[in-house]
Amino acid sequence: MATGTEPPATDPQPRRTGVRTGTRAAIAAPHLRTDRWWLAPAATAAGLLAFVVYSTWRALSNADYYAAPYVSPFYSPCLAENCEPMRGGPNWELFGSWWGLSPAILILIFPLGFRLTCYYYRKAYYRGFWASPPACAVAEPHKKYTGETRFPLILQNVHRYFFYAALLVALVLTYDTVLAFRDEHYAWGHMGLGTLVFLVNIALIWAYTLSCHSCRHIVGGKLKHFSRHPVRYRMWQWVGRLNARHMQLAWASLVSVAVADLYVYLVASGAFDDPRFF
Repeated sequence: MATGTEPPATDPQPRRTGVRTGTRAAIAAPHLRTDRWWLAPAATAAGLLAFVVYSTWRALSNADYYAAPYVSPFYSPCLAENCEPMRGGPNWELFGSWWGLSPAILILIFPLGFRLTCYYYRKAYYRGFWASPPACAVAEPHKKYTGETRFPLILQNVHRYFFYAALLVALVLTYDTVLAFRDEHYAWGHMGLGTLVFLVNIALIWAYTLSCHSCRHIVGGKLKHFSRHPVRYRMWQWVGRLNARHMQLAWASLVSVAVADLYVYLVASGAFDDPRFF
């Protein structure tokens, strides 16, 4: 019998998913942060998007990528027959005249694949583009999370293989840097501003590549007794110190490779002459 003192009947709680399930704290607000938490993911997205736009333009332009003795890192090694002839340079004509697209497409898949599957870059574009999650203590808008267990994110597991390819690319870019100690007539013993740009770029490329988590695991991740492998233990410690700066090295090398390409473009297009130190 109703006495009028019973609480009013309520509808069952609607079914929710993700962070809004019944087992989570019932907080109505999307988050409790009062700082400008969106600045970091927005800046990350803007930086990565700028690089994607620039690198896409340069890769598809198929022009102004070689000015003796400098070759753009986007086009090295040059694997197609339609490459500009580079005396002593990394010209490997593996693709014949039937390849009519930019030769940069043939090589950029390897360094880009390495960066796309990199542990730091995953965090960067997961937050910046996919909002998964957009920031610490900010709920992601997705209804559920399956991790990297399904296509296409399961392809992130090939990072260790892209690491080996990145090593080969870094070796080629090192060779290009050595060739940068020539002048425009291919005479040795010269150094220009471009040589310095290439030196800074290759140093950052190697630092970023060797600071990779996969590199750290390969060097000493499977060792059970460090005392039995003193050399590998020392290498593991060194790579570990680099790994602590992996984020900074990722951004620095991303900027340096774009600057190196831009420098070659400006010289090759005749915007200015390469200043010579000796």
